[in-house]
Amino acid sequence: MDAFEILKAAAADPYAYGASIQAKTGKPVVGNFCTYTPEELIYAAGGVPFRLFGTKEDISLADKHLQSYCCSLVRGGLEDALRGNLSFLAGAVFPHTCDSIQRLSDIWRLNAGFPFHIDVVLPVKLDTKSARTYMIDVLAGCKTDLETALGVQITPERLRHAITVYNDIRRTLGDIYRMRSADPSIISARDLYHVVKASMIMDRDELPPLLHTLRDELKAGVKAMPSNTGRRVILSGGICNHPDIYTVLEESGAQVIWDDLCTGTRYFEEQIEENIDPIEAISDRYITRMVCPAKHLDVTARGENLVHLAKAQKASGVIFLFLKFCDPHSFDYPYLKKFLDDAGVPNILLEVEAQLPSDAQLRTRFETFVDMLN
Repeated sequence: MDAFEILKAAAADPYAYGASIQAKTGKPVVGNFCTYTPEELIYAAGGVPFRLFGTKEDISLADKHLQSYCCSLVRGGLEDALRGNLSFLAGAVFPHTCDSIQRLSDIWRLNAGFPFHIDVVLPVKLDTKSARTYMIDVLAGCKTDLETALGVQITPERLRHAITVYNDIRRTLGDIYRMRSADPSIISARDLYHVVKASMIMDRDELPPLLHTLRDELKAGVKAMPSNTGRRVILSGGICNHPDIYTVLEESGAQVIWDDLCTGTRYFEEQIEENIDPIEAISDRYITRMVCPAKHLDVTARGENLVHLAKAQKASGVIFLFLKFCDPHSFDYPYLKKFLDDAGVPNILLEVEAQLPSDAQLRTRFETFVDMLN
């Protein structure tokens, strides 16, 4: 099985892969829902950070604890925990993000029954002098909590090694993204989705050589496909757990050449400084990278960044892809749309849940948008 097939298999059945990690290596698998999870700390503690995407099953057990207007990620994640689908997890780490995730954290802690549970209450406002000090203090506390939960000592050497490994992973994913933006024929957007998803769940000792091999193969044109001349578009939003979206977009005449997603570039953008205190270095990345709607950096930062991405990637348009009932992204949408409109960048909004609209509905929306771009 080649590198891509291994990555794709992990992404296609994350829970089976997660269970295999625990069975084969004995490493504790630690669940999380957010790119603000300090994965370097989990890895340095000997664990495997494991991103949770919610369930594809009907949601019933979670509805006893959560309102129906919570997003499908929150309800679906709890559903899987209550059904026992996540029994391979040693515990979970919950960064402070949106209100729904924070309430999920409380409900999860009281009802899911995992061996440990760690809340990481990161600062929301990142443009103050005190934010960095507070961030460092919170991450230091998370380090102590992980040491207690997993019965290990996270030494500076282990943490520096973790930063080196993660910098390598982020750098390689960035290389692949940039290569594909320059030449979308080297790998389909759907396949790239699988690569990123796998990178969020796989054993980080196993992952880097697979990514290196894939990058080298793409450079050599091993996986080249017929050239796609579709209109270049960017996806922007929270999570995307729907590979079919990429296929329908390509069949509708569009080509996703970049994204601004939690399950995309937000996961791997920005390196961590390797020559300063490790906790401070991790804090600095969180403060300097582009924020998501759950954090505040500057009143115009996200709008300016999205316009910059559209121009830098030569995109004809932007598709906002939001989970239904995601308040942070919904509150941000009017302001982001205005930035794009003022810059002359066409855009549309698509709200999705655990289940996508029918193929025909999606195709009609996307074909109409592509016709507008043409």
